Amino acid sequence: MRILQVVPFYYPAEAFGGPVPVVGHISEELVRRGHEVIVYTTDAIDSSTRQKARYLEIRGVKVHYFRNWSNSLAWHRLFFAPGIVPQLRKEIRTYDVIHLQDYRTFQNIVVHHYAKKYGIPYVLQAHGSVGAFFQKGFLKRTFDTIWGRRILRDASKAIAVTKIEAEQLKNVGVSEDKIKIVPPGIDLSEFENLPQKGEFRSRYGLNSSQRIILYLGRIFRIKGLDLLAKAFSRLLGDVSDTQLVFVGPDDGYLPALKKLVKELRIEEEVLFTGPLYGKEKLEAYVDADVYVLPSSYEIFGLTVLEACACGTPVVVTEACGLADWVDQRAGFKVAHDEHRLQEAIGMLLTNEELRRQLGDRARELVREQFSWHKAAQQMEKIYTELLSSSSAAG
Repeated sequence: MRILQVVPFYYPAEAFGGPVPVVGHISEELVRRGHEVIVYTTDAIDSSTRQKARYLEIRGVKVHYFRNWSNSLAWHRLFFAPGIVPQLRKEIRTYDVIHLQDYRTFQNIVVHHYAKKYGIPYVLQAHGSVGAFFQKGFLKRTFDTIWGRRILRDASKAIAVTKIEAEQLKNVGVSEDKIKIVPPGIDLSEFENLPQKGEFRSRYGLNSSQRIILYLGRIFRIKGLDLLAKAFSRLLGDVSDTQLVFVGPDDGYLPALKKLVKELRIEEEVLFTGPLYGKEKLEAYVDADVYVLPSSYEIFGLTVLEACACGTPVVVTEACGLADWVDQRAGFKVAHDEHRLQEAIGMLLTNEELRRQLGDRARELVREQFSWHKAAQQMEKIYTELLSSSSAAG
């Protein structure tokens, strides 16, 4: 098959996260399976591609970068790249299937127009962005009214990563028969040679007897970090010699979180490290006794899988898309409530054998269910079915 992936930004902007690692890993797996994969993207995140090249081949994937002109616009995430228009007009009939990554973008408007005109099937994967939540609700609703609902309606399939996202798609009008759940994977090779225990503790002056509760991710208000701080404050009365560690970049909530920590009088028991990457990030996972993701809204939760791959048991709220996968196998899911969170964390911290058992099962869960090979295999099946249906209709 000749497959077109359309994504707002791509390698070498992998550190930005979002859809980039998903598109990158699955595209590379599809190339290894014998398919030709082309990516249309912009230089919005990494403008160095303007000087380097407009076209690169990255690990077998052919990538076309188009100049992004929307950085100065009020809605910069539209990714206005008009250069895609003549390229798509010329090439679209050569593709067997198109995969739209992200939702509210200029590229999707253009692809929708030409895909419908020439009868090319396309798949939409919104990466949790179909709801008009939290920020720029008016602009999102405006996009949906003018273009978005038609893009959703005309998609051959819509990809969700969890049941939570599948429900979100149904709530905005996507029919259930069009929705496919394809969980992303993680690169298991990154977790084959883990750091020795104790390196994170040594780096930050924590002794071997201290229990560590870890959160790793953006310091953002919907992550439920206030809930975690309050649960930890209550827990200290029952479990002494415990440290709460927040790892990650500030996304606007750090001052408020530090203020809450001070009000709770737990500054001595809370450590803020800032963002950690590579080996230092793995050291944090390895030394943690429990990893906690207390989000009030979380489509997936990749950090949960990273913790599992390191053999660290997890506690997540029901709002986390991975909650049903990890509950009772890699850890616990709880209601978004500080008392329930306190109880689950306390149960793990006071039972070493339970932590070990759940940590071992967590590793198994990741290997069995969340490899990129499996994700690409599922996506390939969807593409093949669409191509067969399209050929039969033609």
